[in-house]
Amino acid sequence: MTQRTSVHLLRHGEVYNPDKILYGRLPDFHLSDVGQQMAQMAATALEGRDIVEIVSSPLDRAQETAAPIAQAFDLTPVIDDRIIEADNVFEGQRVSVGDGVLRQPRAWRYLYNPFKPSWGEPYVDVAARMRAAVTDAKRRVRGHEAVLVSHQLPVWIARLDAEGRSFVHDPRKRQCNLASLTSLTFEDDRLVSIVYTEPAAALYPQSTKGVGA
Repeated sequence: MTQRTSVHLLRHGEVYNPDKILYGRLPDFHLSDVGQQMAQMAATALEGRDIVEIVSSPLDRAQETAAPIAQAFDLTPVIDDRIIEADNVFEGQRVSVGDGVLRQPRAWRYLYNPFKPSWGEPYVDVAARMRAAVTDAKRRVRGHEAVLVSHQLPVWIARLDAEGRSFVHDPRKRQCNLASLTSLTFEDDRLVSIVYTEPAAALYPQSTKGVGA
């Protein structure tokens, strides 16, 4: 008998980041008030689903986004380092072109290869760890559903990988908004659909959408 399994990749909600720095893997970056509402809306969107596992990146913003889902389904979140944010040499700095670190000559040596990318963790490495995390979650919950709370770049790379597309992309065109769900559904081990939804879209006009992921 064919078993249908879904793994939902959830990007965290909005982060409180008044200085608009690239916070990356830095600790103590928490959801804003709007971000907390986004997390709740994501949990509400999953009501009635067969969620039997919630997995989170170790970063604060991801764990805080996972919390309402864990509470709704009476689950204890599992921390998985493999779905953490991608490493980036500009972490902790402003990266806007007009007034950020990218206008400084000392930064230019990191910009020579946007296809890898040269400023951070290679896309192929991000894809490999996300693929492994999804595969393991799918195996553990076979016949049911799991939620993995991660970050924009890892989720987007995981989707490109699942679709067999090139990892080279324009970051401004990622289809992975705040508190969005990228849902992978499998029949046995065969991927049969990828569905993207934005449960918190109504809150986007209130979001500052500061630098981060």
